[in-house]
Amino acid sequence: MISRKNMGHASPLLLILLALGFFFATYNLLTMVMQNKVANSRKVLGDGLDWFDPITAMPEEVKNAENSNMRFHVALTATDAPYSKWQCRIMYYWYKKVKDMPGSGMGGFTRVLHSGRPDNLMEEIPTFVVDPLPDGLDRGYIVLNRPWAFVQWLEKATIEEEYILMAEPDHIFIKSLPNLARGSYPAGFPFST
Repeated sequence: MISRKNMGHASPLLLILLALGFFFATYNLLTMVMQNKVANSRKVLGDGLDWFDPITAMPEEVKNAENSNMRFHVALTATDAPYSKWQCRIMYYWYKKVKDMPGSGMGGFTRVLHSGRPDNLMEEIPTFVVDPLPDGLDRGYIVLNRPWAFVQWLEKATIEEEYILMAEPDHIFIKSLPNLARGSYPAGFPFST
């Protein structure tokens, strides 16, 4: 029979580490509950989504979607490739369908075309043509065309709205989006699949 001297005894280091772990877990839980006031400010929308922001404190007037009369501009970058054109047409169709729905904060719409030349959708979709990123600057990462296109558009275009929603051609609006942004408080929307 083999017996161990320390059987049933924990090392002091292990006990200290366990105590510290429980302390930090309790502290983080209490801090989260107190700062976010989860019990009082957490609301569930009709579609089952939680309506609170765990990262940025959202002002009370922003939480009330009916309070917003401020519009945001919808902008997307696109190429002149056939697939991109098709996506833009579908997206613009759905934008027009939901833009004037109750509670919508959607304002103007711009397709920022970074091919450097007009295409056949200019008459159908509001479009602003910008220059493509110069050869070699993308270093193989072709999506750098997008921020380059936005920079040119923001420098040259006249935009009436104070806020801009940066969208992609493959986004489809299935319901109107309210403008939740105020001052320095940004806003984002969840994607659904």
